[in-house]
Amino acid sequence: MSGGINFSLFSRHATRVRLELFDHPEDAKAARIIELDPARHRTGDVWHVWVAGILPGQLYAYRVDGPYEPGKGHRFNFNRLLLDPLATAISRLPAWDFASAQGYDSSAPGKDLARSTLDNSASMPKCVLINEPFDWQGDQPPRHPWSKTVIYEAHVRGFTIHPSSGVEHPGTYRGLIEKLPYLKGLGITALELMPVQEFNAASCTRCNPQTGRPLENYWGYDPVVFRAPKASYSSAGGLGQQKLEFKEMVRAFHKTGIEVILDVVFNHTAEANELGPTLCLRGIDNAIFYALGDDKRHYRDYTGTGNSINANHPVVRDHILGALRYWMIEMHVDGFRFDLASVLGRGESGKLLANAPLLERIAEDPILRDVKIIAEAWDAAGAYQVGSFSERRWAEWNGRYRDDIRRFWRGDEGMLGLFASRICGSADIYLNSGKGPESSINFLTCHDGFTLNDLVSYRTKHNEANGEDNRDGTDTNFSDNFGVEGATGDIGIETLRKRQIKNFLLTLFISRGVPMLLGGDEFRRTQAGNNNAYCQDNETSWCDWAFLEQQQEVHRFVRGMIGFRRAHKVLSEERFYTEAQIRWLAPSGGNPDWFDSTVKTLGCLIREGAKDALFLIFNADTKDIDFDVPALPLGSHWHLAVDTSHLTPADVLAAGAAPLPDKLRCYRLPGRSSAILVVREQESTAGSVRV
Repeated sequence: MSGGINFSLFSRHATRVRLELFDHPEDAKAARIIELDPARHRTGDVWHVWVAGILPGQLYAYRVDGPYEPGKGHRFNFNRLLLDPLATAISRLPAWDFASAQGYDSSAPGKDLARSTLDNSASMPKCVLINEPFDWQGDQPPRHPWSKTVIYEAHVRGFTIHPSSGVEHPGTYRGLIEKLPYLKGLGITALELMPVQEFNAASCTRCNPQTGRPLENYWGYDPVVFRAPKASYSSAGGLGQQKLEFKEMVRAFHKTGIEVILDVVFNHTAEANELGPTLCLRGIDNAIFYALGDDKRHYRDYTGTGNSINANHPVVRDHILGALRYWMIEMHVDGFRFDLASVLGRGESGKLLANAPLLERIAEDPILRDVKIIAEAWDAAGAYQVGSFSERRWAEWNGRYRDDIRRFWRGDEGMLGLFASRICGSADIYLNSGKGPESSINFLTCHDGFTLNDLVSYRTKHNEANGEDNRDGTDTNFSDNFGVEGATGDIGIETLRKRQIKNFLLTLFISRGVPMLLGGDEFRRTQAGNNNAYCQDNETSWCDWAFLEQQQEVHRFVRGMIGFRRAHKVLSEERFYTEAQIRWLAPSGGNPDWFDSTVKTLGCLIREGAKDALFLIFNADTKDIDFDVPALPLGSHWHLAVDTSHLTPADVLAAGAAPLPDKLRCYRLPGRSSAILVVREQESTAGSVRV
C-alpha cells in the first residue's frame, strides 16, 4: 500500500463503475467518490483505478451500472452499494439486514420484478482494506497424511459461546485458541470449521414458534464474499481485526500439530433467487457469475437456496481458485471441505460432467497440491456421487458409511456384508474408481443431522422450533430411542444408550478411512432431537461444557479409541486389506453366513505384521453370544483391549493390562456390544499368530 492502492473489479457487461470510499461503516454517504472512466480505467473486462493516499483500514464499496434486462440475465442497479468479490474483510454492523429496503414489487404475477430505487448505503457493510504484516513465526503446516488424520468438526461460535466453556473470549477464533489444550488432549489432528466465509446471520425471516424469538442463520452456508473471515467471530473488532485473529488461530493450532480445514461454500451465494437481495455478484455481472435457466430471469437451483454459481465459466473458475489459493497462501489453511461439491461438476445444461473442469483444476492446481480437498459428493438436485466423485485427489464424505453403520447397530437385518465393507474402507464403493480407503471420510454424525447422543435417544426428528412445522430435516435417520423418546431417568435405557454410543465410536476408530468426529459427541452434546439446527443460534446448538464433567466415561472412551487407532497402524493404512491380512469369522469360528439376513454378529481377525494380531468382535443382536477365540502359538496371549459392555475404566484398557486365560476358548459378548482382543507375541516365541 506504499503511496496508494490499485482497485480493480471484473465486469464484462457494465457500462459504469463507481468506487466509493467511506470513513465509518454506518455512513450513508461516501466521503469520496471516484468515477471510473472506461477509456482510462478499463482494460478488457477489468475496471481499475490507482488511488493515492489510501491507508490500511480504508472502507470502500462499488456501484455498478449497466442494462437491467432480466430476460437476458442482466440485473444491474446503480442504486445498490456492492461489496468487492475480492474483499478480505467486511465491516461488522450491529444489525446486518441485507433483505430490508430492497424495494422489490413481486405482487404482479408474470411480470418482471421492479428495480429498487432505494439507496442501501446505510444498511450495507463496507469492504475493509487490510494489508498489514503478520509474523507467522516460522509457521509450517503439519501436513499429516490421511493415515494419521482424525478430523473434528466444530462451529467457531457454538464451540465456546456457552457460559460453561470457561473461555475469556467466547464464540470467537481466540476462544478456539483457548480450547487448544482440550483438543490436543483428545487426540485429534485436524479441526474442520463450519463456514467462516462472511455470511448474513440475519437472513432468516421466521421466528421460533415456541419462544417468539427471531431465528438466525447459525450454520453460515450462505456466503456473501469468498475470502473474508466472518467479523463477528473476532473478539477484537470487525474492521480488519478478524483477519489478524484468524491468522493467530491458525498459527496457534499449527504449533500444537493440528491442521485447520475450512468448510467452504462455492456453490451459491446469499443473493438467493430473483427475489433476493443484490449484494455483490448479481449487481456486478449476474449473467457471468450465476447459472441461469432457459428463461434467464430465473436461476438454476441445485443447492436449494435459490441460485447456483456458474462454475462452467472460466472467470468464475478463476475466482474460486483464487479464493482457495488465498486461504492457503495468505491464511495458511490446510484443507477444504466443499459443501454440495456436485454442483461444481454440473455443465451448462445442468448435467453432471465426467471430467468437470473446475474439479480437475482444483485437484491439479500446483499451489494447492499439498492441501486436503474433501467433497460433499452430492447436491440438492439429486446428484449422489459417493465413490465416483472426480479423481483420486478428492476425498469424500462417505454418507453410505454413516447409514450402514447406523443400521447395523440399530439391529437391522441384512447388514452384515455392508458393515464388513465399511470398516474395511468401502472397497465396494471406491475400488472401481481407482480410489483407496483414504478417500472415505468416515462419519456417523455431522452438523447436519442428529448428534451421537440424539441418534440413540430419538426415533424421530423434533424440529418444531425451526418454524417449518417439523417438515425440514431428513426423516431417514436410522436411529432408535430404546424405549423412551428423549432424555430419561431410566437406568437400564441410559446404560444401553451409552453402550450403543461406545459401539459407534469403536466402529468409527477401527475403520479404514479417515474418521471424523462431530464436536461435542465425545461428551454427549444434545440438540433435543433437532436434526436440522441451522437456524438455532442458542443452547440447542451450542456446546454445553457441563456435559464434559457429567459424561467423563464417554469422553475417556473417545480418547482411548483415538489412542488405540494411533497405536495400531494397520487400522488406518491407505490401502485395502489383503486376504493375508484379514479373516472374517462367525462366532463359531467358521466362515460367516453372509447370505443369512438375520445374522447380526461378526468376528474379524487382523494380522499386524508377523507377530501381532487384533480380534474384533461385534454383536448387534439383543442376546449374549459366545465367540470362539482364535488359537495362538505357545507363549502368546490374548489381552482384552476394549469391551463396550464394561463400565469405565474397564471399557478401554492399556496395552497388556488385561491378559486373558491361556486356555481361553471363547469370549462371551453381551447383546449390543463390541470388543477388541489384542495379541502380543513374546520376543522368545517363534512363529506368528495362526490365521
